[in-house]
Amino acid sequence: MKKIILTVFAATSLLLYSTPSFAFSISLGVPIDYTFAEGSSEKDSFSGYFLGVQLPFAMGLGIDSHKYKAKGSTDTVNTNIYNLFYQLPIPVINLILGLGVGSQNLECADSGRSDDTVISCKDAYDKGSVTQWYTSIGFPIIPLFDIHLSYRSITSKKMKAKSGGTEMDYSGSVTGIGFAFNF
Repeated sequence: MKKIILTVFAATSLLLYSTPSFAFSISLGVPIDYTFAEGSSEKDSFSGYFLGVQLPFAMGLGIDSHKYKAKGSTDTVNTNIYNLFYQLPIPVINLILGLGVGSQNLECADSGRSDDTVISCKDAYDKGSVTQWYTSIGFPIIPLFDIHLSYRSITSKKMKAKSGGTEMDYSGSVTGIGFAFNF
């Protein structure tokens, strides 16, 4: 009887230690790769961040903001997305599924100026809308921190040139890496 109680106690301790029991979580990530669905553009630069706050009931809110510039182009694609996500109750790993909506626009370098001043392309292009789904998998490194990898699939809509109405498709995928602090 003593062995059974000791075994149950040991198994319960291990199970409860690996199950997250924190009230809030704040995560911050950065994009490490950006790929357009058409695959025709070679990357010159990309930057941005992913910010998320998880509430005590496994739901969370997030903001994604990133920029992408194709090689040989002076235009930068600027994307801002607001997310709603859910962390699945899986012990040992943190698996998150999320959806987001937002906007996408172009920032253009004015070729007529020598200082490459960034202007908005409001006169030439309509602002587009985007939707995304994403997943993130996190691995706890110590009880209060985890490191996570994410994949985001972005669908771009309605960004078109005002003169001629040519639609531009900047759909694609973004992979990222980040960390979370649980408290």
